[in-house]
Amino acid sequence: MPRKRVLRPDRLRQIPSQFSWIDQRLVRERRIEGCDAHALALYLVLVTVADAQGLSYYGEASLQRLLSMPAARLVQARADLMRLGLIAYVCPLYQVLSLDAPAVPREPGMHSIEAGLARVRARLGAERDRIG
Repeated sequence: MPRKRVLRPDRLRQIPSQFSWIDQRLVRERRIEGCDAHALALYLVLVTVADAQGLSYYGEASLQRLLSMPAARLVQARADLMRLGLIAYVCPLYQVLSLDAPAVPREPGMHSIEAGLARVRARLGAERDRIG
């Protein structure tokens, strides 16, 4: 395997003062394989312009101009990203979504059921240790 070396030390990346990144899991977990070049271009712009919560208000006309993309193609690219769970969109607001699975909401009362089950398991374990 070739040895890694910095090719341009004068151009070494630094963390920017503004907030922006692209998660490597897009490639490692093969999430971008369902995207065409138009969807990836839109995703890149949205990740770049989003705030720390992933929110962006870039309008249709601005995105079409930035991406040199006709309206119908932009709509399709957005739909592809939404289908893949990479963005949410409610006109005029975009949100770049976390790649982490959403937390499963607990039903009311689940905490007390889980606590009760934990107590039962502990008693059974203590009983087993006493007998065994």
